[in-house]
Amino acid sequence: MDRDRFVVSDAVWAKIAALLPGKATDPGATGKDNRLFLEAVLWRVRTGSPWRDLPNEFGRWNSVFQRFRRWVRAGVFERLFERVSDEPDLEYALIDGTIVTAHQKASGAKGGTQNQAIGRSRGGLTTKIIALVDALGNLVRFVLLPGQRHDSTGVRPLIEGIVFGALLGDKAFDADWLRADLDDRGAAAVIPPKTNRKAAIAFDRDMYRWRHLIENTFAKLKEFRAVATRYDKTDTSYAATIHLAAAVIASR
Repeated sequence: MDRDRFVVSDAVWAKIAALLPGKATDPGATGKDNRLFLEAVLWRVRTGSPWRDLPNEFGRWNSVFQRFRRWVRAGVFERLFERVSDEPDLEYALIDGTIVTAHQKASGAKGGTQNQAIGRSRGGLTTKIIALVDALGNLVRFVLLPGQRHDSTGVRPLIEGIVFGALLGDKAFDADWLRADLDDRGAAAVIPPKTNRKAAIAFDRDMYRWRHLIENTFAKLKEFRAVATRYDKTDTSYAATIHLAAAVIASR
């Protein structure tokens, strides 16, 4: 195996090693080579390949997959993302959504797709990622929705408990409740009004041009094939896939 293709640098590893379960100081069994395991998961996130195709050098594919699921349930990948992310610059924040196709193999989770943020839209089975990024275009939070759900339904959990000077979004986020919420916060709504509004609503057109920052964020995430196409059956596994991709981006 070409270790030059590995993703986790020594500097990043020094930041995150203490967060990973299975260390010698942890109760229970000690995990085998956390760094190699993390590279195995990253290989799958980068390539979008089935777990069964994992190179033998990473170990038995099913053992790696089962360990991945344990880390998903423990919230490890979200903590990794938070650890390598810089303190967000929330002079203003940007919100937007993007659609990803869910592979047919992603539809077999217990309880059905409706419980796993997979829906049916014009593109077939899809998942929608609604994301909040800071003024530098760095990912802060995201939520997953079935593909047919409206973008605005993902707003509340993204802005809860966060202070920012302005929120930039497209017409999909033109909702009276959101404008009232932002007004109560003292934050500007940089959101163009829908065409069916009876009264015109002014917004800062120059600031609105900065929306390309969140589009760039989505483009970077979708360089990872397991993000660009959803192969994970559960929403928790797909969220972990996104968190791991975002952690790699944040550590560059």
